[in-house]
Amino acid sequence: MNIVVYCGSSKGNDSKYIESARALGRWIGENGNTLVFGGASQGLMGAVSDATLEAGGKVIGVLPDVPQIQERRHQGLTEYIDTPSMAERKAKMIELADAFVALPGGIGTLDELTDVLSLSSLDITTCPIVLFDTDGYYQPFRAVIRKIIESGFGRNEYFTRMLFSENMEVISQFITKGQK
Repeated sequence: MNIVVYCGSSKGNDSKYIESARALGRWIGENGNTLVFGGASQGLMGAVSDATLEAGGKVIGVLPDVPQIQERRHQGLTEYIDTPSMAERKAKMIELADAFVALPGGIGTLDELTDVLSLSSLDITTCPIVLFDTDGYYQPFRAVIRKIIESGFGRNEYFTRMLFSENMEVISQFITKGQK
């Protein structure tokens, strides 16, 4: 199964973020899955990819032709896919996905996550979507989702393929149960 992971190319200011990334990477590798991610060697991206490789998993980096991203290219991945733009990078990752996981990250992670949630609400993707809620990182976003529903701009069923959790066992079961 291809697990697309969206996360920061920096490590954030809490060691729990790196620990979550490594736990997810170990689970991906130990369970014979493939990590598909943004291809960077640093931050949470580096942690999740290194842990996947250490656990014997396959890792595919999808990198756009953006100098700032290319200079952080992770060396030693199983496969690289280069795309001309960020939009094509996102499309390629979505095309490859059997499940999506968002670890903590910044604006890029939020952009990728909301893109996938929008596609899910239209049934364009039916893949499970996990927000790896390390230390409550995604609780403010969860409040936004509730407000969308309460305000009549979305329905509960739009979000049935989405899980907020930091428990690797719960995440594993959700992904395995919801794979396409």
